[in-house]
Amino acid sequence: MIKQIKQQQSDSVNDSCTDCGSYVDIGAVVEADDTLLQVNLNGDNALAQAQELQQAALERFSDTTANIEQQADSVTLSLQFAFSVEKMIFQLEHAL
Repeated sequence: MIKQIKQQQSDSVNDSCTDCGSYVDIGAVVEADDTLLQVNLNGDNALAQAQELQQAALERFSDTTANIEQQADSVTLSLQFAFSVEKMIFQLEHAL
């Protein structure tokens, strides 16, 4: 199968490079049980930021649970997603 893929790819693809043109099994990168996202926020508006992220997560993914913990100088938002892909999508959408 790899041979067929190499035959069909453009001549501009350089598979001799270890960093580009690599074949990766996505299951080796993403774990199915990686569903907890913890975001630590600092600053005067940390609580407001945590609440905004919490609301966005709950609106986007209905099975998500959220918890906000306030410390003396920071806020920690914990989001438990139903699926790891939801966590990844949320992180990408919010640059986390």
